Amino acid sequence: MSTVAVKWVESQLMTGMDSRGKSVILGDWRERDPEWEGLKPSDLLLLAAASCSAYDVIMILRKQRQPIEGLEVFCTAEQRPEPPYTFTKIHLHYSIRGSVDSTKVERAIKLSEDKYCSVLNTLRHGVELSSDFEVIE
Repeated sequence: MSTVAVKWVESQLMTGMDSRGKSVILGDWRERDPEWEGLKPSDLLLLAAASCSAYDVIMILRKQRQPIEGLEVFCTAEQRPEPPYTFTKIHLHYSIRGSVDSTKVERAIKLSEDKYCSVLNTLRHGVELSSDFEVIE
């Protein structure tokens, strides 16, 4: 079981702490100081989806002894225009560097999205998920 915490600081500024005690600034406090800007909570969901899957893909390709040199995941999403602004579509684009086998990359992504990534598998029940990838040698 994991526990995270969010603490309201002032205005729309909050701090969040993950289950390991690492913190992040959320929201903003622009009326007081324009530099006190944190992450947008809905963007955190997209970052969680992208990083969860990226972690899996890297681990799977390494286990397959693929010479992966870099990975970037770009996550785009569509939200409803009215509150609660739920996500309707999320697309992940994987950009992989290295002389890796495209078939193994495709399999690693599929395993992550269908079996291992808890974030994507949670979202799958209410959001249309899609992905594609490119290999850059």
